[in-house]
Amino acid sequence: MGRFASLTSGFILAVALCAATTAGASGVATAHEMDFDAPLRQSSDCDSNYSGCVPVASDVDCAGGSGNGPEYVAGPITVLGDDIYELDRDGDGTACDS
Repeated sequence: MGRFASLTSGFILAVALCAATTAGASGVATAHEMDFDAPLRQSSDCDSNYSGCVPVASDVDCAGGSGNGPEYVAGPITVLGDDIYELDRDGDGTACDS
């Protein structure tokens, strides 16, 4: 019984790590590659210029800093586009990191 449980667990783990598949109209399974390096999709309430979720607001400042908000965000955060809230003061591409 112990061997069966171990074998089953290993099989389930192997299946979970395989690429996703779908069956076409012919019933033949087609494998789809999974891109683990693709950026995560963000909510429409998050500014796409930053990784994670920096809220879309009139102003956003780093939590614990001297800014006056009205929104705050904890870092570190990667700047993906324009640093519209000027969170990356040293220009190294990482905001709220000090």
